[in-house]
Amino acid sequence: MSLRLTSINVIAPASLICRVGVPAAFTVAAIAISAALLGGDWHSQAYADNPTPAATRASQSPDASSKALRRYTLQLLHILSNPDANQWQRYRQAIAHCAAAPTRLDAIGAGNEVSPLSTALIALTKDLCADLDRRLDEARTVGLLVNEPEAMHGYTLIVGRSNNYIHLIDHLGRIVHSWQFEQWLPHAKLLDNGNLLVMIRQDDGRRSIAEVDPDGSIVWIYTHSERLHHDFLKMPNGNVLMLARGIKTRQEAVAAGANPSIVPDAGMEYDYLIEVRPTGSEGGDIVWEWSAWDYIAQDLDPSKPNYGDPSEHPELIDINFLVETPHISRQSDAWDWLHINGIDYNPALDQIALSPRQYSELWIIDHSAATEEAVARSSANPDNTPPRTDVLHSETVDNATKDGALLYRWGNPRAYGHGTHADQRLFWQHHTQWIAPGLPGAGNILVFSNGYELVEDPPLHSSIEEIAPPMNGYAYQREPGAAYPPAEPAWTYSAETPTDFYSRIMGSTQRLPNGNTLICDSTSGVVFQVTLDGKQVWKYVYPMDGGTPLKQGEEPSISETLGQDYLLNNNIYRAYWYAPDHPGLRKYDLTPRDAIELYE
Repeated sequence: MSLRLTSINVIAPASLICRVGVPAAFTVAAIAISAALLGGDWHSQAYADNPTPAATRASQSPDASSKALRRYTLQLLHILSNPDANQWQRYRQAIAHCAAAPTRLDAIGAGNEVSPLSTALIALTKDLCADLDRRLDEARTVGLLVNEPEAMHGYTLIVGRSNNYIHLIDHLGRIVHSWQFEQWLPHAKLLDNGNLLVMIRQDDGRRSIAEVDPDGSIVWIYTHSERLHHDFLKMPNGNVLMLARGIKTRQEAVAAGANPSIVPDAGMEYDYLIEVRPTGSEGGDIVWEWSAWDYIAQDLDPSKPNYGDPSEHPELIDINFLVETPHISRQSDAWDWLHINGIDYNPALDQIALSPRQYSELWIIDHSAATEEAVARSSANPDNTPPRTDVLHSETVDNATKDGALLYRWGNPRAYGHGTHADQRLFWQHHTQWIAPGLPGAGNILVFSNGYELVEDPPLHSSIEEIAPPMNGYAYQREPGAAYPPAEPAWTYSAETPTDFYSRIMGSTQRLPNGNTLICDSTSGVVFQVTLDGKQVWKYVYPMDGGTPLKQGEEPSISETLGQDYLLNNNIYRAYWYAPDHPGLRKYDLTPRDAIELYE
């Protein structure tokens, strides 16, 4: 039987070759020929929503599966040849169409006898989709750049720092919800009830922690007398744990044993925690407090409080740990000598993890210590008197104190006299947290190590460190006179070319249910997933330049320089991943909308 093809356009036109490129055009032409042989003119109304097969047939009657196959492939060819769309619109529509190709094309033949020609067309269509995806990897600059089968699907909360937006996107980079605030600070967390917990700047400069509903309306707010900063969280009992900062005068700091040669005239800031029980729609009661200032040690002046050898008291904080390093003079940072930038709470242990950036360590304290024992700025210390003198402890193996002193510390043993710069494992870290129960590595601690102050070999780069703390019940074991174990992390990630991943400031990380790790490269505005073997399987570049969405093909501008580093205008404070069945998402219509980036 001869084939009649005279009325069928089976060759890819020159305009389409230009649009998809010469290599892909051969695949396009093969698809067009195969579709025509199955019956249909791909360059006609056959690719409409309800295509009508062309009158000419290459066979007497195509099987049921070939009809669905022809419709699917003709729609793809129509997208690629649409003269009313620019290249980015065509690419984006084609990739969205291809996203279902592996499952949809395979399902077409399920339960049906698929002809050899249909089988070939399925293979060609998959090849074209893969080719388009490769081309987009090279051409796209923002939005979703990588989405491999190993990626964990869910929803990612993007908390931009150079704009007043918060975006919730799906795994294809499409907006499912967004918020916009006038006076907020760049940090937000989705709660189990569907509301957001955010930090807000008041007109008078004070900062508040607020709970807002999906529409952005405030349902509860708490304003503190001193500066709230960096981090906060909702505890299982409904209370809110907040990180705050106070100031000691130069006179108070020197009286506490701080080295007068490095204490600024303005004094020294110090960090403390408050646990607030909300009352009504505004305000709350402070039910627990802890202050770093109550647990300092110094070996400068025997006549001052807390005199002792810091190496013999790792449960305390050496107030004079301000040393020269290869990249920064910490002595110039004596005003901001702690800079705790992250907190986490472990309800099973009733312990709190802290991330003091200036010490390049993570710390763990006991939340079960009573407020009067972990006293900071309460009625027991109304005048901010010098630190207590009764918190020095004898050398212990497990350091299981119950008075608020440090239970555990890791990352920089020279901060308590048990190592050198070569022993340092964390560098200006952020987002210290326990891996949640049920996840791979549960109970271990995950931390974003920024890499600032690394020695020159290897060069500056960031890494993710997972450590397995030496637990014995609720205590942390340590050999007398030694640094806290482990000597090495249980897992670590850095880029294949280390300098490709470097965020001097900020940053976040999170373990996902399938073992992937979500990483936020804050200064570059990039969020990505890596597998446990270090393969990058999902990558999203936040497509905002300040408060303006970027067009596909554009790149964010530089917001400011950080020495030899850059902070781009799409920088992100943190990113959080949420599973599709997360209880907080029940309040939302998760129907995907448009992408943030523009394709005009």
